[in-house]
Amino acid sequence: MTETINTSRRQALKFAAGVPLLPLAAGTVGSFLAGLGNNTALAATIRPNTARFVSMAAPTLSNPQAMATTYVNSAIEFELSDKSRKQFPLSYEPFFITGDMVPDGKGGKILAGGYYDINNQPIIDRSVPGKERHFFSDSPDGTSLLKVPGAKVKGVKGNTVFAVVQFEYTTWDQAGKDAYGALPSPIAVLTLDQNPQTGKLSLVKYHNVDTSKVHGLWITCGASLSPWGTHLSSEEYEPDAYFIDSVKYFKAFSKNTFGDENKANPYHYGHLPEVTVHADGTGSIKKHYNMGRISHELVQVMPDNRTVLMGDDATNSGLFLFVADKAKDLSAGTLYVAKYAPGFSLDTNAPGTKITWIKLGHATSAEIEAMANSLKPTDILDVKKEDPNDASYKKVWIGGAANWMKIKPGMEKAAAFLETHRYASYVGGSMAFTKMEGTTVNAKDKVAYSALQNIVDSMVKGGKGHHEESNITLEKALNAGGVMEHKLGGNTADSTGAKINSDWVPQSSKMLLIGEDIKADDLGNLSNPNIVGNPDNLKFSEKLRTLFIGEDSGSHVNNFLWAYNVDTKELSRILSVPAGGESTGLHAVDELNGWTYIMSNFQHVGDWSKSLHAKVQATLDPLVRANYKDRYGAAVGYLTLATTAIKLPHA
Repeated sequence: MTETINTSRRQALKFAAGVPLLPLAAGTVGSFLAGLGNNTALAATIRPNTARFVSMAAPTLSNPQAMATTYVNSAIEFELSDKSRKQFPLSYEPFFITGDMVPDGKGGKILAGGYYDINNQPIIDRSVPGKERHFFSDSPDGTSLLKVPGAKVKGVKGNTVFAVVQFEYTTWDQAGKDAYGALPSPIAVLTLDQNPQTGKLSLVKYHNVDTSKVHGLWITCGASLSPWGTHLSSEEYEPDAYFIDSVKYFKAFSKNTFGDENKANPYHYGHLPEVTVHADGTGSIKKHYNMGRISHELVQVMPDNRTVLMGDDATNSGLFLFVADKAKDLSAGTLYVAKYAPGFSLDTNAPGTKITWIKLGHATSAEIEAMANSLKPTDILDVKKEDPNDASYKKVWIGGAANWMKIKPGMEKAAAFLETHRYASYVGGSMAFTKMEGTTVNAKDKVAYSALQNIVDSMVKGGKGHHEESNITLEKALNAGGVMEHKLGGNTADSTGAKINSDWVPQSSKMLLIGEDIKADDLGNLSNPNIVGNPDNLKFSEKLRTLFIGEDSGSHVNNFLWAYNVDTKELSRILSVPAGGESTGLHAVDELNGWTYIMSNFQHVGDWSKSLHAKVQATLDPLVRANYKDRYGAAVGYLTLATTAIKLPHA
């Protein structure tokens, strides 16, 4: 039997010492303890490793408001020693909606998600005369929750904890003109007051990180928390330096950032920024220029504190690996790209496809930064978009198209680290994936996971950018995408015959989960809404044995956050973001001062697609506009228990 626990006043269960708890939502009523007696006795009845997420149905037009907001009707459930089960309902708690004025920690207010130029001055949206206002983002993304030893911030009454939140872009200006990539991405440190009794997090201070020393940030997407407690950001879709005039929004970015559309150097972008949070709630940032200039998404540092597995969110993308020289220090190391054996398949029951690793080079961040400062693209490569019929050029694949290139004498290292996509293709890497997004690790099983938002184009015979030499050759596209798993191990030799200094190297890959393309259903869904579609963010919880999956779906009317138990294979829908929005900011925190959190944001709410939203747009658009600042706002927050908090039992 299953019993849902209703409570009558705010109270946390005091289970076994040292076991994390799920936090208590604001505004809850009731006490779990009422009528249950001694909670120590209750704790003894919960069987270890029995936590499961109870799936919810997708919202429909029978409740349009649920489709137009962050909707949660899921639960977490435990099995007791008498084989009965108890459920705890979940809910969503936002810290703010972008565009809110929030505390700056100095007695004043600051705009959440606000944009600033290289001189830290507000960037003003002047697109509608008479309605000038400070630009703010509708697209919060990568989020890390952490604590800092000795932290002390005025206004905190309980435990001082921090979140780092980055804002990828803004979708439109006030006139409705596309603003993608036109503004430097802000990144903020949130000081949060953690209630020791309930786990509730309250915003005390918002600090905008000064990014001027790293030339500003370009389209920051997914993020992860390093094992040493720093926020590893991303710069997605590195601007094509060789053909930069074709990247129209890069000129707008340069103008908004530097006041000059020709000042921004494309080689300063497409790297991995790292944010360090300080005890006073401020933050500082540096960029690692030696980890490949690729479409960085959500990276994962392995438990050795040295090995970094990186997704690559592009067409003709690859699986990349970086191994640092020293633990907890990414400033020097070796970069590799995967070469797949033939046989990659969408069959989740097929054996894994073997990987070998091509060494691209070793470098320090400082030496590649110096190259970025001084070299022009034509110093490094000679690139043609049409076949020059010259044997000294080699055909490579980038962004769904062929290029023909040759490397200038002595420029191999510069090519490897500043023109990484072209160079990885040049040396034979399997540059054929499409939209390889978030990456995470299941340390116990020594398995990593990577999201493929779409399985199309360069992965499919006859598709844009497809080439047989990659060995990624599928017969049919799958727009709904899927999740890959990589078996990890050591004693791996690279393409030079040298041993890769890591025990966390992917040895083979196979599909773990795949979506299902369908004809449009009654709501307009273009892939099966009851399984994952277009996965993006991935995070793994070791304690819950659960892979969390956030969608960036062009095939689901509402995007969802899913929980997949890797032992039971149960897939549960646990949250729905507002229609037209994307599930972002995922971070599964197993334990923070004894509490467990699942961070979750969304972005670009109400970004309607005719092919997907035609059946719902008329009904939902006014609701979305009313809920989220006329579609210019988006939420930053976390998933929590709706009624109480619990400690997860020990194994």
